[in-house]
This record gives sequence, structure tokens and C-alpha cells, in this order.
Amino acid sequence: MKVKELMERCSTPDTGRTIAYIKDGLEEINILAETHIETERVNLEANKRFYDLPDNMLKLIDIRVKNHLNSKDEYRTVPRLLYPPLLKDADAV
Repeated sequence: MKVKELMERCSTPDTGRTIAYIKDGLEEINILAETHIETERVNLEANKRFYDLPDNMLKLIDIRVKNHLNSKDEYRTVPRLLYPPLLKDADAV
């Protein structure tokens, strides 16, 4: 379907707005379907609390750490907190 056909079906005269709606819809489909997944590896540094994330990232799916709750050099998922932490974070921004 072409943009003009979509504009006729929706009875919208504005081409720019229609293209923006198409792009928004495709981005939402991408978020739900989780296509184009890329893996990024970041090495941990001593005494560093916050790390920069890529600008084009939409969703963080998983964080894995080597030797987390094991001693077999395996990567395991770091569990999320279910409740707010009991201790206040001194480094919070």
C-alpha cells in the first residue's frame, strides 16, 4: 500500500503527518516483536557506577554477568528488584 492510498483511506490530506504515523507504527511493531536485536558488550571498570547506553537503543532486554552466583565461568542473568531497595543509593543522580 502506498502512502497516498493510506491517506485516502484515512481521509487525511497531510502527507507529513501520515508518514509520521507510519514511522511511529513501525517503531511500535519493532518494540513488540523484538526484531533487529543487537548484542552490546561492555567491560566493567573499577569504581565506575554508571555507563553510557547507545542512543538508538529502544529497550534493554537482559543483563548478564560472568561468575554471578556460580564459579564455572558461566554468564547468568542479573535478577531485577521486585521492590525498591531498602538502602538509599548514595550515587543516585
